[in-house]
Amino acid sequence: MELTILGCMGGYPTKDVGTTAYLLTSEDFKLLIDAGSNALLSLEHHLDPLDLDAVILTHYHADHIADLGVLQYTFQLKEPAVGKSKKILPIYGHAESEFFRLLEMPGVSEGIAYAPEEMLELGPFRIHFLKTIHPVPCYALRIEEIATGKVFVFGADSAYLPAFVPFVKDADLFLADANLFNGNERHHAHMTAGEVGTIAEEAAVKQLILTHLPQKGELSVLLDQAKESAPSVSVTLAEKDRIITI
Repeated sequence: MELTILGCMGGYPTKDVGTTAYLLTSEDFKLLIDAGSNALLSLEHHLDPLDLDAVILTHYHADHIADLGVLQYTFQLKEPAVGKSKKILPIYGHAESEFFRLLEMPGVSEGIAYAPEEMLELGPFRIHFLKTIHPVPCYALRIEEIATGKVFVFGADSAYLPAFVPFVKDADLFLADANLFNGNERHHAHMTAGEVGTIAEEAAVKQLILTHLPQKGELSVLLDQAKESAPSVSVTLAEKDRIITI
């Protein structure tokens, strides 16, 4: 499977880099994970948005769903390519918020509630969920490519949570919220680079990518702090348009 980073900033976009949005593909199945600010424009550099097979949302903070409405309008208003027909876009999200109703647009998109305590089979993927520590209900995603057994974990937004270690265990790629520099441990909503690195090291993941990046401070310092806590793990920073083969 292949992961494309469409946006990786925390809270708000900066310069030409948007907030949380990722494209995960396998066997011609195209899954959009979150739809933050600038997601649609970034997505268009990689594929026609009408070719998406599904969207899955971790939670409903604006930096994760800002472009959801315009994506729905795209499915409503844009004509499909020659030889293709219009389709309804399935959008998966939890039903623990009034925002869930926004996923449904008759004739355009279908809102589908995932059950966090159950495994979701979606196209070529099996998805398990972990409720994170965040001001609103939010779920991390452990996504297994059925054909290969490869595992990608997106930590969504979360404060430090020991349950991440078994959830992330032996993952091929852990994409983690590292919004804070060391010195801000036990924050109520996000993790420090060191906390993320500790989880990755204890879980023996193969690769760690830091995301939900801060607008202030030197990102090279953030990277070094994570590497110090995860000496056995390959650690890098998320970058817009970066493509990772898992």
